Amino acid sequence: MNEGNRVPPGAGTEGAAGTGPTPDGDFELAKPERPTPLHEPDPYSTPPYGEPGPWAPAPPVQHPGTTPTHGTPLPPPPGGPHGRAPAPAPAFPGAPSPAAPSAPAPAPTGVPAPAPAPLPETAPVQGSTAVPEPVAAGGPIPVSPAAPGPAQDPWGRYDSWGRGPLQQAGAVPDGARRGGRRGTRFLVAWTLAVALLASGIGGVVGAYVEREGLGGEVTLPQAKSVPAGRAPDSVAGIAARALPSVVTLHVSGSGEEGTGTGFVLDDRGHILTNNHVVAPAASGGKISATFSDGDSVRATVVGRDSGYDLAVVQVHGVRGLTPLTLGDSDGVRVGDPVVAIGAPFDLANTVTAGIISAKERPITAGGEEGDGSDVSYVDALQTDAPINPGNSGGPLLDSRAHVIGINSAIRSADGGSDTEGGQAGSIGLGFAIPVNQARRVAEELINDGRATHPVIGVTLDMGYTGDGARIDDHSANGGPAVLKGGPGERAGLAPGDLITRVDGERVHTGEELIVKIRAHRPGDRLRLTVVHGGAEREVSLVLGASEQN
Repeated sequence: MNEGNRVPPGAGTEGAAGTGPTPDGDFELAKPERPTPLHEPDPYSTPPYGEPGPWAPAPPVQHPGTTPTHGTPLPPPPGGPHGRAPAPAPAFPGAPSPAAPSAPAPAPTGVPAPAPAPLPETAPVQGSTAVPEPVAAGGPIPVSPAAPGPAQDPWGRYDSWGRGPLQQAGAVPDGARRGGRRGTRFLVAWTLAVALLASGIGGVVGAYVEREGLGGEVTLPQAKSVPAGRAPDSVAGIAARALPSVVTLHVSGSGEEGTGTGFVLDDRGHILTNNHVVAPAASGGKISATFSDGDSVRATVVGRDSGYDLAVVQVHGVRGLTPLTLGDSDGVRVGDPVVAIGAPFDLANTVTAGIISAKERPITAGGEEGDGSDVSYVDALQTDAPINPGNSGGPLLDSRAHVIGINSAIRSADGGSDTEGGQAGSIGLGFAIPVNQARRVAEELINDGRATHPVIGVTLDMGYTGDGARIDDHSANGGPAVLKGGPGERAGLAPGDLITRVDGERVHTGEELIVKIRAHRPGDRLRLTVVHGGAEREVSLVLGASEQN
């Protein structure tokens, strides 16, 4: 060791108050010079800028236990809000405050150790960390051996940069808090970035899956429910009002069976249909009428007429019948919407729709008898509403659900499909008897059991192939062709006359002339255009009545 640093024996024994004895030996080391600080000395002599000196021991620190349950009050720790015991004043200016030793130690000579403040008596609360019983004033506070004491780090209690109170053991420093905030912000930002990326990838994948039709169970879309009500003039509205008044007729007799349709005329049970529907039961056959609700009853023939192809049957024991309203067929126009109801091929309560495609179509039906007694002459309404075998006798309705015609005949294409015993299906050419004509006939059938036909009192040459209707030279039984005292004789008609017009409308055949006459009532006045010997003239006559076809 350098001799220049030797000091005389006994030197250094007179240090500041509270210093201990010098080390054994005859010399001690000289104090090295401290470097000059770069700034003014700390007026408070805060280490490490103050003069070194002996350390004054501090009382042991009572470290708090586990943090109690939220809301549980604990007594304030001694020494302030941070829970540290107050450090004793330094023994001399410039001496740092010593850290508390891990075990109680006697105070140095001349420096009394301050007595720790007693803990207030507080009863432990259930669920919280128990607080030790207070010790006697001035006594040492025991320290948990598991808790590190300040003596292990004598400089741990100092804040060399003057940033405020020292941190309690277990508390988070300000820098750590700032770092925690930065970490939280980083974590939130990272989470948002991952969420955005995942949503973008999910959208792309979902679009691909939908486009390619991949995935699990398929659920097909369905339209929302529609209102239960329908407009009165719609097909559904018309059908709803008319169907309860329409019946399906099953007829058997004379070795024949057939199906047709009819509709209720009044609350007495009268039902209007076609003559060719009930003809098999005319000589003691059987007729059953089935209503739209499924109820079936027996029906009987009231009257029928082959010339108009109309018949009336009646049902008994049925109450609550609702008759259909009869309209005006003279007011119908081409293009008006219509609805047909019937039982085509025995498919009851079938509803079809179309328009009036033509008016005053002269049609004839029947003729199986060979003598012309079963031929029907109808100035018909033409419709494209599908009509098939089984629709015969059913109503043809306008937009107000009024009956304007009785479905009677169809025109089939040559070589049509063979169904129902050779009966072809509809090709859009259906014919209905105008209701104005049917009303008169139905009234006569109900009231008299027979219908009258309007006539002009002449016999026509049905084999004439020229244009117009020619009066024959004699009648079928060899008598005169112009009936004595009949409407034709009174108007001046003669055998061989050619009738070309009726009320100004052209007629081309004898059948057309009959159809034009049948469209009127007995007693109506007609204006005829007649050609005789090359000369044309007009005559006026009043229609007569006949009970024969």
